[in-house]
Amino acid sequence: MSDQCVFCEIVAGKVPHAKVFEDDMTYAFMDINPASDGHLLVVPKRHSKDLLEIPADDLTAVTLTAQRIAKTAIKELGADGVNLLNCCGADAWQTVFHFHLHVVPRYVDKAKDRLVLPWQPGVSGYADTITALADQLSPALD
Repeated sequence: MSDQCVFCEIVAGKVPHAKVFEDDMTYAFMDINPASDGHLLVVPKRHSKDLLEIPADDLTAVTLTAQRIAKTAIKELGADGVNLLNCCGADAWQTVFHFHLHVVPRYVDKAKDRLVLPWQPGVSGYADTITALADQLSPALD
């Protein structure tokens, strides 16, 4: 637990929040700035700054909890789909530096869904650039 982390404070029950779920390793609560109806966050109980720092067992637990909640959002809230979103680093829009997954229920009814894409899917990139980046990453993963 980090002394100055609002999500650690939420897990400890020191900050008001709307709890959704808790197990031994994870904690889920409603996002106070929701992109859609039912938007919530799943965090590991143990503090990890971001995706690069979180231990594999905590990442697995958070992901499985997010999947469980996503299924429930579709069934109970009538969501038409779900986005899982993680932001890693300030330049990737991370604002709270405790690893978290956003579970964002998606709806055809835009009165329930305010999330819009920051890029345009279906617009092709440059094949040479894509190949060069794959060639750079692949050997580093072996």
